[in-house]
Amino acid sequence: QSQKDSLTGLYNKGTSEQLMKEAIKNLPQREKKILSMRFMRGMTQTEVAEEIGISQAQVSRLEKSAISTIKGTR
Repeated sequence: QSQKDSLTGLYNKGTSEQLMKEAIKNLPQREKKILSMRFMRGMTQTEVAEEIGISQAQVSRLEKSAISTIKGTR
């Protein structure tokens, strides 16, 4: 399951829009930026990595961490 599917699934499972906004608002700035670039702008992890100046692996870890935080599992 992709991270995008994971985030979409979380929203579709009844997590209110307000709760999602609150969870995202409380993320570190870097994680917010990565989620925005990935899911709002549709960029790949590699594209995000190049724009931010970090490795694709770091983008993957930060994205996973942010989604875990939103899900409340971190």
